[in-house]
Order: sequence, then structure tokens, then C-alpha cells
Amino acid sequence: MRHETCEAPSSYLERRPERLVVEGYRRWMAGYETGSIEPWELAWSYYTSELGDVEGRRAVADLSSFVRALRGCAQCPLRIFPYGAKSLCREECLAVGLIAACQHNDLTLRGGCITALGGCPRSNEIGEAAGRYAATLMELGQALMPIPPEVIDDIVGRPAHARFH
Repeated sequence: MRHETCEAPSSYLERRPERLVVEGYRRWMAGYETGSIEPWELAWSYYTSELGDVEGRRAVADLSSFVRALRGCAQCPLRIFPYGAKSLCREECLAVGLIAACQHNDLTLRGGCITALGGCPRSNEIGEAAGRYAATLMELGQALMPIPPEVIDDIVGRPAHARFH
């Protein structure tokens, strides 16, 4: 599997909200890719250790719905990096961008991320699931930093094999 890279500033993934989204997304996607429940259990453990049992369960439920909707509608390969990687691949950048856009009510960025992820006619499902997950994280005090639209535009505008720095 090929991975295009987006070098994230080290401080970006040191923030709990962004780390929760990235690591949760990676682990949940890995469960689908491998057919094993082990990555899902790792996601569950990670969220409950970071947020507590009740809040962690709630966030994982919304993460699961988001990833399921994304997998059901995306028309491009949804790549992931290994857990703990300090870089983000294109699809991880777009998934984080989508959640940040939902949290900051940036409808243009939200639509751009969904389109770039290869949204299908059921793209509303992606948007609704992302919105629920984003809202849950906000309610739990996990606000992502806003992402300027030009950052996502740059990621989307590069060739698929490009490395993002």
C-alpha cells in the first residue's frame, strides 16, 4: 500500500484533540483493513484512557459511525499510517480537516473535504456522521484547531503521489 505524506508540525499531533482524531481514525480503519477486532480494541482502550470510560465509549461510538459512513461512501482508497506515526497521509489530513470544519462551522471546508475524499451521492451520511463525532468531541472539551481552507486546497491540488510537508 502506497502512502502519500503530509508532514504535520510536531506540536499539532501533540495536542490531544488532533491526536484523538488521527489515532482513532487509524485504529478504526485498521480494524476494517485487517478484519481483526484488535485495532478496534486498541481504539477503545486509547479513547477510554484519554477521556474516561463513559466519555471514551461515547466518542468511540461516534468515531465508529464516522468511519463506517466514510468507508461506505468514499470512492478513493482510504489510506492510513501506522499508529503513532508523526506524519499524516492525504486521507488522514482530509478526515481531520472534515472534523475540524464541522467543529468550526466551516461549510466550505467541510464540503471540500468530503468531495476530496471521493464522496458519493450519499455524502450527506458522511457529513452527518462527521458532525456528530465533531460535536461529541467539542462537548468533551476536545476542540480541534481550525484548518485554513488553503491548506486543504493545497493537499487536494497536488498529485496523488506528492509528499505533503
